[in-house]
Amino acid sequence: MSIKSIISATLSFIRGLGKEQLIAIIDELRKRYSSLLKKNEELSATNEELLAEIKRLKGLEVETKIKQVNQQSNKPSSKQAEWEEKGVGNDRLGKKKGRGKKGRKGAGNKPKNKEVTKKETVKVDRCNICGKEFSNQAALKSVNTRIITDIPAAPAELEIIEVKQEKQYCKNCKIVLTAKSDLALSGADTGLNTTVKIIFLWVGLGLPFTRIKIYLSNFFSLSFSTAGLSKQVIRVSKIMESVYEEILEDIKTSKLIHADETGWRVNGKKWWMWVVGNYESAYYRIDKSRGKDVVRKMLGEIFMGVLVVDGWSAYLSLMCEQQSCMAHLLRKIRKLYAAFPELKSVHSFYIRFRRILRDGERLQDKRSELEEFVFKRRLDKLHKRLDNLLEWPDANEVLGIVIKKVKKQRPRILTFVEHPGVPCHNNFGEYLIRIGVLKRKISFGSKSAEGATAYAILLSVYTTCKLRKISFLDFLKQSLQLYTQTGKPLLLKEYMAKQNQHNKAA
Repeated sequence: MSIKSIISATLSFIRGLGKEQLIAIIDELRKRYSSLLKKNEELSATNEELLAEIKRLKGLEVETKIKQVNQQSNKPSSKQAEWEEKGVGNDRLGKKKGRGKKGRKGAGNKPKNKEVTKKETVKVDRCNICGKEFSNQAALKSVNTRIITDIPAAPAELEIIEVKQEKQYCKNCKIVLTAKSDLALSGADTGLNTTVKIIFLWVGLGLPFTRIKIYLSNFFSLSFSTAGLSKQVIRVSKIMESVYEEILEDIKTSKLIHADETGWRVNGKKWWMWVVGNYESAYYRIDKSRGKDVVRKMLGEIFMGVLVVDGWSAYLSLMCEQQSCMAHLLRKIRKLYAAFPELKSVHSFYIRFRRILRDGERLQDKRSELEEFVFKRRLDKLHKRLDNLLEWPDANEVLGIVIKKVKKQRPRILTFVEHPGVPCHNNFGEYLIRIGVLKRKISFGSKSAEGATAYAILLSVYTTCKLRKISFLDFLKQSLQLYTQTGKPLLLKEYMAKQNQHNKAA
């Protein structure tokens, strides 16, 4: 049936209806239209609600992934330092695989060059195959000689020293003077060798007092309480306060320092461990605050060198040139791309940003070969490239977050290019903080604020000795020996001057 015939039939049907019937049909159609219109409005509202809920859930998913990335991006591998890989932002792409060759065999037990202190001869009593005895038979002239290095059998025999302190009367001052022994601290019955060992076990190995107590008891038959060990450690830390201050003054006068901070527990409460240091000195501080007040307590308000940090805003209170850690920033971008692999623009941004940093490293290395105006011109080009990159058109939500993070660090991204020897990452700062974190992993922090301060002082001395390649045990003993005689500990600069004189004389 055609449309024309349908319309004709419909008109014929309508003409045959009465007035009342037509009014009833029109009224029914109006009611149906109103009902359908109302349902359409309800469905539209429901549709909008569903679309809003879908958008919210998508946003929540994006937000959750970004939070996960932010939490994980600040956790570099503790097994291998990032600066051991060439270049900045290394993602290990394109690294050649090994060909399955076995490693070179080790050199084995190397010959000892130490003087022999004890000699022993072991005999063959009987044949271990047939059981024949050799008691009446002379041994062969050829022998095998081994050099064995060993520690004393446990428990080691202790030295119990009786010290007689002579006295003299000074006629000028009219007082009696008593000789002082440098074998132990005044008023203590524990020798300096034991004291130094306790400090090393507590700071160098991170052992808690309960473990140190067991070790001293089993190996040396020494009886200590944990409270006694704690008092001894705190006493030594107070003696070493002037060395602690010396380390901080050395850091303040350096041209480059790294800084970092991490969580610490004091009696179960959240505190913070801070570290500032360079390649020769490290200064630790444990404080309740993670704010700018701690930065000012350590470094004052003005620092004349370059400060390399992870980007924590508390350091912005310090007036100095700063370099933010680009390894942190690049790691965040990589993890965001891993969370949203469909967003190719994030990967493209990462590649271009990393290229700018690597070009900055090359320019930093070549600065001594370039004229100053040439260097400035190339540096300006790097800044323009970075500014152009941050004006990315039509950035999606995730890339927008990335760009916001980079813009936040913008004034501190290319600082390293202008300063020879300044890295664009804070890996050395993380290395310093990991030395302190060892104890947190073993004993979960400190029991008291006094114990936390003692750990910060002694850890600063220990790490500084480690960085300067001097013996912590020898320095601590000599420093305490001088303290027993003069009331002042030996400073690091005095110890190193003595070592240099000794080496020259030798």
